[in-house]
Amino acid sequence: MGLSAKVFVVLLLLLVATEEQGGSVQVALARDCESDSHKFHGACFSDTNCAYVCQTEGFTAGKCVGVQRHCHCTKDC
Repeated sequence: MGLSAKVFVVLLLLLVATEEQGGSVQVALARDCESDSHKFHGACFSDTNCAYVCQTEGFTAGKCVGVQRHCHCTKDC
């Protein structure tokens, strides 16, 4: 094995060892589950009212969306 190959192997081993010691921490982000509200009827003009209705359906949040202004609920999956 030539000198350049040995240097490459040593650098590769150092890189692997360094990565295992102080590698970056990866955080898994929660995905959002989304659904149209089943209890909200009519046009949606108040995000507060939409969010309240969504909470009664087991969601954590809700807002008025779209051109036709319907209530859209969200929660962490």
